Amino acid sequence: MPNIPDIPEEENVLYEHHSFRVVNGQQPLRIDKYLMNFIENATRNKIQVAAKDGSIFVNGKVVKSNYKVKPNDHITVKFEHPPHENLLIAEDILIDIVYEDDDLLVVNKPAGMVVHPGHGNYSGTLINGLIYHFENLPNNSSDRPGLVHRIDKDTSGLLVVAKTEQAMAHLSNQFAKKTSEREYVALVWGNMKEDDGTIEGKIGRHPKNRLQNTVYLDDEDEKGKPAVTHYKVIERLGYVTLVSCKLETGRTHQIRVHMKHIGHTLFNDARYGGDRILKGTTFSKYKQFVDNCFKILPRQALHAKTLGFQHPTKGEFLKFESEVPEDIVQCIEKWRHYAKHQDNL
Repeated sequence: MPNIPDIPEEENVLYEHHSFRVVNGQQPLRIDKYLMNFIENATRNKIQVAAKDGSIFVNGKVVKSNYKVKPNDHITVKFEHPPHENLLIAEDILIDIVYEDDDLLVVNKPAGMVVHPGHGNYSGTLINGLIYHFENLPNNSSDRPGLVHRIDKDTSGLLVVAKTEQAMAHLSNQFAKKTSEREYVALVWGNMKEDDGTIEGKIGRHPKNRLQNTVYLDDEDEKGKPAVTHYKVIERLGYVTLVSCKLETGRTHQIRVHMKHIGHTLFNDARYGGDRILKGTTFSKYKQFVDNCFKILPRQALHAKTLGFQHPTKGEFLKFESEVPEDIVQCIEKWRHYAKHQDNL
């Protein structure tokens, strides 16, 4: 790895930093196009501005947007952004609270809400709402107020939020020791062969697309962290299957990655390729049917339905259930009707 010199920054200006190495086997590709695949919410215009400002570096040297990346290039990008984007701003956001006491609250997060501020999402998040409604929430290890765990933006369902330092430590320990209970409902492409099973495989960053994660099976490979997902078929609906997934671990995109790994990508999961027809016929009427399902459910078909944990001070085991949202229900009904029609042919 080359010796990368310090990159100068102006005083009183805040930056987003991104740094990574190009993998072996990468074909020559303009760096602006390459970065769009590796930096979430980075538009081509934002990348072009960074290049014009001299804020894209390869092996420590400034490059233009037409630079062709090569294997083992070390890329560093810094995006300037206004100072307010780095601050947590309290916002009067409606939060669906399922349960609350002096130690914690359980929230039912809608699809489309980001859990915490990050690149491209600095307002409108669950945390922005939490700090408006609750004072002095304890920070987790990433300095995020109240958060014990998280779910993806377009995944709906249950989250527990800690209101005290003791609750944060106790609940975080349960998630780390796998004593909490988390069950998701998912609609996946394909007719699963087995009625139930367990998926094991370390999950880590995809080597060619940093917006995705992937499974690493080699035990000797240092990449990835152990992940275990237990699944059970709820209903078979022809070219898709409704499944229950229970998590032993909580890796980023775990269910989405594990399901794709076994050939059953989540329905309409755009990031992992589920937003196109993966199973079915070539008939135009079928394509129209699937497109209509995508319109009804414009996100991955994943809902955090059940959440269970031991109360940090009372000691009792609490268990909460959340109804499957209407968009997923309507999509399931369409597939149920389609499968029934196919059986009657």
